[in-house]
This record gives sequence, structure tokens and C-alpha cells, in this order.
Amino acid sequence: MTGVPPGGRALAVERTGPLVTVQDRGRPGWARSGVSRSGAADRRSLLRANLLVGNTSSAAGLEVLLGGLHVRATAHLVVAVSGAECPLAVDGRPVPRDAVLDLPPGARLCLGTATAGLRAYLAVRGGVAVPPELGSRSRDTLAALGPQPLVPGDTVPVGPSGPGAGPDVGGWPVLDVAPVGPLPGLQDVLTLRAVPGPRLDRLTSRAALALWRTRWAVATASDRVGVRLDGPPLDLDPEAAAGLPSEPLVRGAVQVPPGGQPVIFLADHPVTGGYPVAAVVLDADTDRLAQARPGRPVRFRRTGGPPPRAADGGTAGWEAWTQG
Repeated sequence: MTGVPPGGRALAVERTGPLVTVQDRGRPGWARSGVSRSGAADRRSLLRANLLVGNTSSAAGLEVLLGGLHVRATAHLVVAVSGAECPLAVDGRPVPRDAVLDLPPGARLCLGTATAGLRAYLAVRGGVAVPPELGSRSRDTLAALGPQPLVPGDTVPVGPSGPGAGPDVGGWPVLDVAPVGPLPGLQDVLTLRAVPGPRLDRLTSRAALALWRTRWAVATASDRVGVRLDGPPLDLDPEAAAGLPSEPLVRGAVQVPPGGQPVIFLADHPVTGGYPVAAVVLDADTDRLAQARPGRPVRFRRTGGPPPRAADGGTAGWEAWTQG
């Protein structure tokens, strides 16, 4: 993390929780070079926090896993926290989430342990101003690309926020508080809309049916790369699954490895994979998935038909479908 920029606008990190990374909308257009888009796992929450402080959607913020972040403002800053429900306090005084917060110079903002949801997003007016890599400030945890995760003692530079500040600032905030309801509880079933994947036929007929009928649970081994699901293993058809070449992967792809436990890919997914993709979760539902804590029940709701296939059985139809 770089030092304090001219003007002294920065967040001094005093404490972190399990993982705090810089994230923005990601780096599209690099899949041909083996680099996934990455970006915020819950894009809607980061966007909401940015809009609250008057940033554009391109501004980078901090993604905070399970809370625990303590930062100190080195100058007057305007911030907002959205996403997971973390108790918030400024200099020990409780403050609301999804609200515009003023931090005077020296003020401390503390995010407590999340009580619902998984990832909170801290936006600051002017955006987090670390140097971009391949057009993005996001940390890709799989490719180890972008700024390192934050540790105590880091200083997070903040961009200018005044008139004509730059592309990350849109206008002054127009809302004090966003009307956001409580997040679902740990026992609430998360229903994900999904279309059949291009390799659903690589599962046995019984497993293909079980994919849609099973009540899965988010596994503890989940991360920004993918959400692993616990449940009855899905059997692959030994003949159909043999010799499957590596194929393109997208956010939301539901891959079934040899162990039979599905994996739903998230922001830092690999760009190709050799295990069957049995379904693809609609992109709009992956933001909700990013807030699912381990143990939360998950179901797939089938929507739409199968994607187009190449006439020769190759990947051309799959590639056209993912790009569309």
C-alpha cells in the first residue's frame, strides 16, 4: 500500500479482520490472456456504498470479510459502509450502515464482527487511489494480481473529492441513508436461478435431477474464487466425463469435480477448467451468493433452456453463449 498522497487524504489501518482487499468493478477484457475479471464479490453493495458518497461506479473501495476493520482518517473524509451487517462506530459512537458518514481528521471508524452476511464494503469519497494494474485496482486472490490484502500499519490513499476531482467522483451525495432492509438469516434458503450448463449431460441422469432437487449448504472452504457446496455427491457418467477438454469459465458457473460436490465460481474464478459445468447461476444472483455464510442452505431453481452447442460437439457454442 502506498503512502499518504498530497493533501494527506488517507485511511490509516489500525486493525483488520480475516481479509480486507481493495476492489472495484474488475478488469474485463483480459480472459484471453488468462486473467479473470475479478472485482467486488458483491458488486451491488460496493456500488451502493459508492453512490452514497457521491462516487462513480468505477471507484475502488475496501471489501471486508466478516468485519473487524479499524481505520483512522488522516483528513476529513466522507465514507459509507454497505453489505454485511456489521456494527459500526465512529470514535466509539454507534453509526448506521448504508448511510453517509463524516470522519473528521483523526476520527476512527470501527467495523465490528458481521452479524448477517459475509462481506462489507467501505467506500470513501474520492475512491481508494492505489495504482491500477491492467486497468483495475482490484485484488485477484487467485492470480495474486493487484494490491496486497491490508494489514495493520498500512496507509490507504484516497483520491481528491472536490470539484473537478476526477473520474471517480460523480457529484455530492443526494441521500443521507439508503433504504436497505435486513439481510436474510443463516437458516433462510438462498434460491439461485440457474440455466442448465453445457456439460449437464456429463452427469448421470439421477445426478442431473439431484442437482436441482437437493438442498445444498455453503461449505466452510468457500472463498472469493468459488462457493463450495456440501450435500450428496453428484455422480459423473464415467464414459461421458472422460476426456473432457478445458473450456471457458464464467462467474456463476457450477462445476462438478470428481468428488461430486458442486462449486459455484465467484469473482476470482479461473478462466478455464476441465471439470463439467452442469449449470450456470444467473449473474444477477451471484451478488447475493457472495453474502452467503457457511452453513446457509442453497437451492437451484432451473430457468431457461440449455445453451447452444457447436455442431461438432466442441466449445464454439459455449463460448458464444458466455460472451452473449
